[in-house]
Amino acid sequence: MRTRKVTVLPYDRGWKADFDAIRQEIEGAVGHLICGVEHVGSTSVEGMSAKPCIDLDVVIAGREDFAAVAEGLAAIGYVHEGDLGIPGREAFRYENKPHLRAHHLYVCTRDCRELHRHVTFRDYLRSHPEAVARYSAVKEEAARLYPDDIDGYIRHKSPCIAQLYRLCGLE
Repeated sequence: MRTRKVTVLPYDRGWKADFDAIRQEIEGAVGHLICGVEHVGSTSVEGMSAKPCIDLDVVIAGREDFAAVAEGLAAIGYVHEGDLGIPGREAFRYENKPHLRAHHLYVCTRDCRELHRHVTFRDYLRSHPEAVARYSAVKEEAARLYPDDIDGYIRHKSPCIAQLYRLCGLE
């Protein structure tokens, strides 16, 4: 799902319920095959401004479980897109899910570096409100400056992300 219009909104308490609805649908299809589903990304951090799109990582024990999980996700409308250049993280797109908030779904093994990065960053932000305020302000500014340019939006917020990564031990 490629972002066409960059919209950053103040934190919405409804994002947790949106994640829960997506998680329940996924667990209904592949719950017996997975270790869990992690709500990651900005919508998972209370007080964080964010694009209103839920990011979630479906966690599997090992690569040997991937084919069965991909098949189960296909049965409920998800299409595997490959790793999209990030080894260990398998992306899925969907169509026709108007009952769910827009979301990005990834499948990762529990020892995946990208999963570790997502969870570490999320947990750091959850415990550092000053970082949430700073990052939110940068994201809001980026959205104002680059409302029709997702690449510009990403470039603008990258220095802030790099600094936060250093603070939480990711670089």
